[in-house]
Amino acid sequence: MNKLLLTFVNLLPEPLLIKFVRFYVDFQIKKHARLDVKGLENLDGDFKRPYLFVCNHLSNSDGLVLNKVLEKEKIIFVAGKKLESNTLTNLGFKIVRSISILPNSSDRDAIKKIVKTVKEGNSILIFPEGTRSRTGKMLEGKKGILLLVKLTNAPIVPMGIWGTEKFMPIEEDMGKESFHDADINIKIGEVFNLPKKADNETKTEWETNCLNDIMVRIAELLPKEYRGFYEERKQNVKE
Repeated sequence: MNKLLLTFVNLLPEPLLIKFVRFYVDFQIKKHARLDVKGLENLDGDFKRPYLFVCNHLSNSDGLVLNKVLEKEKIIFVAGKKLESNTLTNLGFKIVRSISILPNSSDRDAIKKIVKTVKEGNSILIFPEGTRSRTGKMLEGKKGILLLVKLTNAPIVPMGIWGTEKFMPIEEDMGKESFHDADINIKIGEVFNLPKKADNETKTEWETNCLNDIMVRIAELLPKEYRGFYEERKQNVKE
C-alpha cells in the first residue's frame, strides 16, 4: 500500500476503514495467494473448543492468511506490541482480533487478558517462536507457551505454514512490506493435550519435554527445509 493511499485510508471513519481494510486484504489474497489447506477435519474431533492454536511464524501476513483460513473459528491472535506502532501493520488489527503482548517478558496484563478470553470461550492463536524467522527455518520455541497452556487448560492445535515468506517478504522497515505472488501451504495437525508431569520428572524436565513436544508437532507439519532448529536437533540425536 503506497503512502498516499495509506494516508487517505487512515482519514476514513472507523466503520469505513474496517470495510476497506477487509476488502483490500481479501483482494490481495485472491490476487496473489494460491492457498492449499489441509487438516481442517482435525478441528472436528473429540476435543472441545476453545483451542490454543500454535504455529510457526514467517511473515506479517501469517495472521491475515490464517484469520481468513480459520474464519469460522473466530480466533484471537497473540501479537507483539511493536506491531501496533507501525501504521501499516496496525491496519491489520482492524480486521484481525488480537491481544498485544510484550515479547520476552512476563506481561501480566496480557496474560490475564488471554486467560480471560479463553475462559469466555474464544480460541487463541500464538506463535511460540516469539518472532518471525528471517531464514524461513523454525526457531527454538519460547517457554511462555507452557504458561498459557497451564492457565487455560485448552487443547492444543499444531499448525504449519509456509509460503507466506514469499507472499509478504520481511523488510527492515515493516511499512515497506508488500504482497507478492506465492503458493501458501497450511497444514493443521491433530488436537492434543500435554501429559501431566510424571513422578520421576522434575519440573524443568517436564517443561523441556512439553515444549519440545509442541514444537516438534509443528515441525512435522512442515517440509524439512523449514524445520530449522527442530530438524537439526533430530539430526544431532541420530548422530
